[in-house]
Amino acid sequence: MIAMWPYPRLIAHRGGGALAPENTLAALRTGLSAGYRAVEFDVMLAADQVPVLMHDENFGRTIAGAGQVAATPSAALVGMDAGSWFGPAFSGERIALYRDALAYCRSQGIWMNVEIKPASGWEQQTGQVTARLTADLLGDGAAGAVLFSSFSMAALRAAQQAAPGIPRGLLVQDLPPDWREQLASVRALSLHIDHARLTRDMAQLVRSAGYAVFCYTVNSVPRARELSGWGVDAICTDRIDLLRPDFFEA
Repeated sequence: MIAMWPYPRLIAHRGGGALAPENTLAALRTGLSAGYRAVEFDVMLAADQVPVLMHDENFGRTIAGAGQVAATPSAALVGMDAGSWFGPAFSGERIALYRDALAYCRSQGIWMNVEIKPASGWEQQTGQVTARLTADLLGDGAAGAVLFSSFSMAALRAAQQAAPGIPRGLLVQDLPPDWREQLASVRALSLHIDHARLTRDMAQLVRSAGYAVFCYTVNSVPRARELSGWGVDAICTDRIDLLRPDFFEA
């Protein structure tokens, strides 16, 4: 059985790829302006268990200063500058609440690959809260608008229990020996894998088992063409300036 991927095949990494500060509403707007109606972004819980868009547990890269997302209330986080690190044009861009990202993407018809990115020790809570909020805000349309993915099996299981109708993908760097068991245990739709670790044989093996193959993060046209030739179902890219949204139809 070959997997069927019902979603867009080219996805803007962290919202706006390399053209905007990651995981911000500005990134989502940038991706849309480039023609992308499919995005990937990361969700983490603040100290009060409110989901925010964030990749790193600790401040210091996209957020100036010292501190931890999981130790900071959401009301404080949304006042922090998440854009100046990228460039002066984005100075003052704030950390985004997940609910605001959901609302924006829903209003614009943007499909979302929501990576559940729990801080250490918050795996189950992050999966559960993110899934429940998604289901509550999007209702019956959630299954067609969102796919959850995570490196954390605990987070995926919690998301499955909280919102079983929203599809899931397992994130890995390398193909683990027990990939079939892991995918089956969370009834996953797809395997999301580092494109540099994928081979043609791996792609065919996973797809023949009935799972879609999603590759991250593909930033060159030749590599994207090669992966397409292998039957890869979807790719995530930073180079939304190089890979046009209609790449797979061209």
